[in-house]
Amino acid sequence: MSSREREGGPAPALGSREFGRWIWRQLTSMRTALLLLLLLAIAAVPGSVVPQRGVDARAVEAYMTRNPTLSPWLDRFGFFDVYTSPWFSAIYLLLMVSLIGCILPRTRVYLKALRARPPKAPKRLERLPASATFTVDASPAEVASAARDVLRGPRFLPARVDVVEDGDSSEVRVEKGYLRELGNLVFHVSIVLVLIGVAGGALFGYRGAAIVTQGSGFANVLTQYDEFASGALFDPDDLPPFSLQLDEVQARFWTDGPQRGAPRLFRAAGTVETEPGADPQPFEIRVNQPLGVDGTSVFLVGQGYAPVLRVTDPEGNVVFDDAVPFLPQDGTYTSNGVVQVPDAEPQQLGFQGFFLPTAVVGEDEDASVSIFPGAVNPIIGLFAFEGDLGLDDGTPQSVFILDKTNLTQILDEDGENFRISLSPGQEAELPNGATIEFADLRLFARFQVASTPLVELPLVAISVGILGLVLSLVVRPRRTWVRSRRGSAGTVVEVAALDRVPRDDLPDDLDDLLERLADALGVPASVTRSEHEENDQS
Repeated sequence: MSSREREGGPAPALGSREFGRWIWRQLTSMRTALLLLLLLAIAAVPGSVVPQRGVDARAVEAYMTRNPTLSPWLDRFGFFDVYTSPWFSAIYLLLMVSLIGCILPRTRVYLKALRARPPKAPKRLERLPASATFTVDASPAEVASAARDVLRGPRFLPARVDVVEDGDSSEVRVEKGYLRELGNLVFHVSIVLVLIGVAGGALFGYRGAAIVTQGSGFANVLTQYDEFASGALFDPDDLPPFSLQLDEVQARFWTDGPQRGAPRLFRAAGTVETEPGADPQPFEIRVNQPLGVDGTSVFLVGQGYAPVLRVTDPEGNVVFDDAVPFLPQDGTYTSNGVVQVPDAEPQQLGFQGFFLPTAVVGEDEDASVSIFPGAVNPIIGLFAFEGDLGLDDGTPQSVFILDKTNLTQILDEDGENFRISLSPGQEAELPNGATIEFADLRLFARFQVASTPLVELPLVAISVGILGLVLSLVVRPRRTWVRSRRGSAGTVVEVAALDRVPRDDLPDDLDDLLERLADALGVPASVTRSEHEENDQS
């Protein structure tokens, strides 16, 4: 190819090696890292707007019920599992690679700069942004010694000082503020450590939720959880083998004033065994005061009511006698629940309805509402079904959903849906001869059991990163030169300063330096200021 063709033709195509190097440089540039950090923040927004399966699966189900058209599309793109979705993970990994690729070369450059000495003074110091010239009677060596002491700086912000003497002249070279780049590096390293800590917690951690009724227990095994989510590298065999017995649940609410009905106290107490056979230890869990067991935290995240229902078949045999959690739906603890009675004969029974802690008759005399979350006037309302609950075919079902596929609703004598309304101690007889009794009222606690390895790492990294950021903002990298030479009228001293990061306070700092230098040389400050002011005016 001729030189003319090379000059006028298109640029040669990049080879695979050159193209890969170009891609790597683009990825590891600070501009790309900032763009990825912004993109990660934007990608995390849906996780705070749309409910997440790993946090509250029931909230996701409720959201999908309310939005049947939009929900399939959101689910398809992973909006219900934002933080474990492929696109979020890709941004996360690219950001880590980009930051590490930025930090390593800058660290090499910084270590090299630490070993370097301050550069020699330019020939024309008066051309620098801040400079001054004055004459004193002291010798160049005395000027150099005074300048070195003045410019050395405090111990916590040391400066590198070189003194070069050559006969009747001397030059003091000072460079300070090299800790600024250290602050930048510490800040960027802290971001990487935060990402590593969060990723470690997501990969090796787990989170589960379980509803435990007062008077019953919970063992930390998978089968005891109502909801469970874990990282890709988590092994279920690593679950700590603890168990707890819930003896008491307290829920108190304000009864008067503007905060009437607002939560006042939520508390769960009982005993915990850290491992099989260990001595039971008392525990108390309050909101934001979790129970810690072997690196696992047990939080109290909710509570509600669990009516104790007793069901007998037409023969008078008790086929169900247990507390059934009803899940709160609003601030007054209006709750929904399901009762499944698979042992009923000749057909299985199912009940679906609501629970009102403080029931009053509404505007429609046939309907009641709850006006207070405390159990002042509890009433349970149910509809009854009979048939096949679908529990015998081995298909798992939620205990909070009644599968009505093979069920028939029980009707009363008038052919209307048979309705049950019970207060504590009351009993109702079904048309088929079975009975259901509201025997007692208990409370349940909803616990969230979570383990997040490396949880302390992000906190420590953020704290150190803030210190690094403050260091990078406070420290001012600056080079200063003081050159002196013997003249006919005395020793001519030239002082100049140059900020590596432009600031407006450089002239004022130079005035302060001249005053301190005059004091060190034992001459009036006017000696250094007068000629400096004449230079500024000229």
